[in-house]
Amino acid sequence: MDWVSELCDLYEKNKYLAGEMRYKEQIRKNGVEKTPLVLLPPFHTTVTAQITVTISENGEFQDAKLVENEDKLTIIPVTENSGSRTSTVVPHPLCDNIKYLSGDYKDYCIEGTKNAEECYQLYIEALRRWHISPYSHKKVDALYLYLSKKCLIHDLVDAGVLKLGENGKLSGSVKIQGIEQDKSFVRFRILEGYQENEDILSDTTGKYYSECWLDRTLQESFINYYRSLMTEKDICYLSGNTEQPTYLHSKKIRNEGDNSKLISSNDKDYYTFRGRFHNKEQAFAIGNETSQKIHNALKWIIRRQGKNIDTFCIVSWESDLCPMPAWDLDTDSICSQYEEDWGEEEEGIPVWDGNQAGALRFNAALLGYRRKPGNMSRMVLMAFDAATTGRLALVEYKSLETSRYLDNIKYWHRECEWLHLKLKDGGAYYYKGMAGVKEIADIIYGTEQNGILSLGNKSKLYGQIYRRLIPCIWDRMDVPFDMVDLAVSRASSPVSYEKRYNWERTLSLACSLVKKKRKQQNPKEVWTLALNKKSRDRNYLYGRLLAVADRVEYRTFDKKDRDANRETNARRYMSMFSQRPYETWKIIEESLAPYFPKLKYQEKIYYCKQLEEICELFDEETFKDNSKLDGLYLLGFHSESYELRNKEADKEHDIISEEE
Repeated sequence: MDWVSELCDLYEKNKYLAGEMRYKEQIRKNGVEKTPLVLLPPFHTTVTAQITVTISENGEFQDAKLVENEDKLTIIPVTENSGSRTSTVVPHPLCDNIKYLSGDYKDYCIEGTKNAEECYQLYIEALRRWHISPYSHKKVDALYLYLSKKCLIHDLVDAGVLKLGENGKLSGSVKIQGIEQDKSFVRFRILEGYQENEDILSDTTGKYYSECWLDRTLQESFINYYRSLMTEKDICYLSGNTEQPTYLHSKKIRNEGDNSKLISSNDKDYYTFRGRFHNKEQAFAIGNETSQKIHNALKWIIRRQGKNIDTFCIVSWESDLCPMPAWDLDTDSICSQYEEDWGEEEEGIPVWDGNQAGALRFNAALLGYRRKPGNMSRMVLMAFDAATTGRLALVEYKSLETSRYLDNIKYWHRECEWLHLKLKDGGAYYYKGMAGVKEIADIIYGTEQNGILSLGNKSKLYGQIYRRLIPCIWDRMDVPFDMVDLAVSRASSPVSYEKRYNWERTLSLACSLVKKKRKQQNPKEVWTLALNKKSRDRNYLYGRLLAVADRVEYRTFDKKDRDANRETNARRYMSMFSQRPYETWKIIEESLAPYFPKLKYQEKIYYCKQLEEICELFDEETFKDNSKLDGLYLLGFHSESYELRNKEADKEHDIISEEE
């Protein structure tokens, strides 16, 4: 399916939610934050309201209040022109700014009174046509009765919502949520009968609210009314259906303040179509309702589960919205996500406790996810970016069968599997698998900020890394070589890190990427965390030698004094060692002389034997080769270090803490 069909399908499957205001809970530094989440009905949009006016069904003013900050998002009906208005005078059908709603605007305002009468007349006439149509609604009738009295600002001043200055006009120094008083947006509550001020449902369908922005029956009334006005029909170039065409499309796609449009057209002065077509209708025509479905579904799914990174926006979903593992998470987080999504224990799928991060746990999570979707399930990914403030581009689109998506997720984490250090809740632990995409960006391109590797204000770079890794994870494409080389370069310079655990994370990621790169170059070549004692590869063996030298010196450190904060000679020379191994190894080997006597006799014999066994695997010519090592030496270094670190005699030296 193409991206248009995917979004239309998403809308159709979830249209029962249209117009229902829900909230997404997110944990922030200041606690739990609720973000509004709404799938908009056709011909509706969301705005930020500052004032709520309550009137009776007879059109009598009851009350007015300022809108609380957490409840300011408001669903309103819009026409094709009003939904895209900028500086032109085009009224919204129901709720709008004070200038459009107030017949008494010129009595209380100084600026903007030239077209105030035009704004009000256009608004009240449009409302009257809806009011007298067969598709009217009792809320529309009540609102028309009230606003026809031309007393809105007078009532708001009496209610204490708007403040007057000494000249009897609205005070210019008073603002409502940062908005000037005469530009405030007003929404309405309309009480039925003796409902008074109670926020309750007035019928058993659960769809009628006193709040106009929540009333599903009012929304349906406008949809039917607006459809009745559509007389022009043409072929929609996207769906193939015969619909009322539109050339004005929705904005607010990535967030409520987004002015970029995904579909837009310039006028003929910019030569958009001239030379190929006679007019814009021949060039491109999209049905109004198709456009509504596409944009409303996209807005909803982005707010529901999308990521916004500077101007870059990315979202993925399963066709039936069944929870699936996020492609950009690390292995351990995928396991934890499964336990949150599907906490119940199923036959053959054990629920693991959060401290386990092995292959069994990962396999169990993917097996559990695989059992959830139906036979026709698909995974969809869409990514957007904006080069300018007015144009939004679809920069990435992918659609895969869910089973294939899960296979590719497994392939990525298995091909890159290594031992990674993870910092969480003030502690640290290891897991086997692959780091997440954001972590990859932070480790390879970030700097240490408050003890943590991060890109900081270079957030735009996150989007670029996401785009480059999408094909690697979704399509099993090769990892970019420049990314691998940079990871190797950074891992080869441990002295450039203030915190030891930051270098360890860099080293682990470099090993993962080198392992993946080697497999890309030679599918028969397999490297694992387990030490390969038979390998005679020069790069791998030199890495092993460096690890033993590092361990010998490290074993002599006294953790109670300043030695605990110093680097070994092996790590200090690591960068030079990676460039000129034979020459540098002589220096490192000589520097070990003072440390061997400090070891216990059995340890001394053990490490000397290790060095001898590794040297015996070298060919004389390759040992004397002083050319640059490739990234495989890091795998030898890490695997040998892991082997030595897990010896019984070394266990007391292996506690990872932030102080190290």
